[in-house]
Amino acid sequence: MELLKVDQIEKYYGNKSSLTKAIDDISFSVNQGEFVAIMGASGSGKTTLLNCISTIDHVTSGHIYLEGNDITKLKGKALNRFRREKLGFIFQDFNLLDTLTAYENISLALSIQGVHQSEIDQRIRKVAEQLGITEVLKKYPYQMSGGQKQRVASARAIITNPKLILADEPTGALDSKSSRMLLERFSYLNQEYKATIMMVTHDSFSASYASRVIFIRDGKIYHELVRGEDGRKEFFSKIIDVMTLLGGDVSDAV
Repeated sequence: MELLKVDQIEKYYGNKSSLTKAIDDISFSVNQGEFVAIMGASGSGKTTLLNCISTIDHVTSGHIYLEGNDITKLKGKALNRFRREKLGFIFQDFNLLDTLTAYENISLALSIQGVHQSEIDQRIRKVAEQLGITEVLKKYPYQMSGGQKQRVASARAIITNPKLILADEPTGALDSKSSRMLLERFSYLNQEYKATIMMVTHDSFSASYASRVIFIRDGKIYHELVRGEDGRKEFFSKIIDVMTLLGGDVSDAV
């Protein structure tokens, strides 16, 4: 079932004297339960694409639909409600509130939605166990490692059961062990809970966990790979081949 449809979107920055086309007529769709990676060299437009889908940025032209609803037309309270109820965000710099514990950071979105405290506690305990962060729930961000903070941020993103999880370079600030652990959790959530995930990454190792990879060059879709029956190592090799042609960064860790 189609969850997300991106229809001929374009994005310009600047003014008439200095105009930059960051996204150039991109169209694709994402089915419910897919794990899609967006790859490309620096400046290719991949983060701009994610920002437009997340409604952090606005398209210059074209439309983006989630569950058949045109999100490019949302404004005000309707836009805030969409972000709060339909999307989960995972950022490279975590965006955790320093004055709140891990438990409080995760519970905040549920509290805003008016969820009863007993249900909040039950849901947090469950997701903390899934992501291996039960032991840090009472800790503040400054007391956690980078990997722990990223997993807390991931818990916060999925706790509301969003329709779409958007991750922007989620492993960029993590060491290899923490990266692998986070990506395995993503795969678990995708496979066991049918979570739909879109992840922007420059890293071929991270992208190899996805079921599909869309490659962006100069604001356009350059190529697409579907994992199919391939093992992760085989898929990784194919990603490396495309990224080499793109001239982007590659990772040799697998």
